[in-house]
Amino acid sequence: DGDVEEPDAALVTCCAILAVVVASYLVNGRRLRLVRELEQLRAVATAAQDVVLRPLPARLEGIELAGGHLSASRGAALGGDLYEALATPYGLRVIIGDVRGHGLSAIGTVAAVLGSFREAAHEEPRLTGVLRRLDRALERHLRSRASGEGPPDGPLDEEFVTVLLLEVGPDGEVTAVNCGHPWPYRLHEQPVGPATARQTEAGEVLPPLGLFPLPAELSAARWSALEAGDTLVLHTDGAEDARDARGTFFPLRRALSEAAGPGPLVPAAVVAGVRSALLGHTGGRLADDAAFVVLRYDRCPLPAPTVLTLPAADAGRG
Repeated sequence: DGDVEEPDAALVTCCAILAVVVASYLVNGRRLRLVRELEQLRAVATAAQDVVLRPLPARLEGIELAGGHLSASRGAALGGDLYEALATPYGLRVIIGDVRGHGLSAIGTVAAVLGSFREAAHEEPRLTGVLRRLDRALERHLRSRASGEGPPDGPLDEEFVTVLLLEVGPDGEVTAVNCGHPWPYRLHEQPVGPATARQTEAGEVLPPLGLFPLPAELSAARWSALEAGDTLVLHTDGAEDARDARGTFFPLRRALSEAAGPGPLVPAAVVAGVRSALLGHTGGRLADDAAFVVLRYDRCPLPAPTVLTLPAADAGRG
């Protein structure tokens, strides 16, 4: 009578299997929830990127455009590089810039600078006036952070932004204002072989915004007018400063020429080609963000006005 009945082996096995199934369900359910949350976060990040760093239109004011960037922060779609192109009453105006640092800590400054540019570019007759508006917007942003109204993104005394502003007028004339930023490259199409690439002639370079007050007098550099087929490539220093595992710098000039290829230039192909070359050179491990904006000028020259000459017999009539 004191014997204890042995549990049924089949029942024990069923219970064990059920426990494993339940545990697996809970684990897989948690994993699925995490995957969904990550997908939602990625969608939010993509939407935020499209608002802050909007995709460039394929064409503005008779100029083909393309832009692209790479973030040095793993998993981040947006870093410290910024760019925008706008059709304004004063011509096509373009900005490219680089906030000190990269990743999430720089996004607030990127948004402040781009927001100011999108307004000032339409309102300021001169490019130097646009620059002053950017400087004031950055100053307000930094004051807001210092007072605790914004996120603590890092030491304010080390915050600065390099900026290059370009304006392409109706006749292809180019005006530029540079605050500590790399000068763009100019690509020339060749009938045979890849395009040639050379860096544009340098003008006065001001300090990056945020380091020192702007001087009372500002001057803009003026370049020779673009001709049909001429292409400008704006970039941030993350491209020129990138190195491979042996410490060799990325050959940006050669990469641009190879990405352009022979025949008519395609801005989107240039951006895609140089990005691919940069990732290949660094093995996908970037030390800094990199951004590119490509502008191909293909406006047709305005026809000369036609002057009608009346015959002498008709000229005196009426």
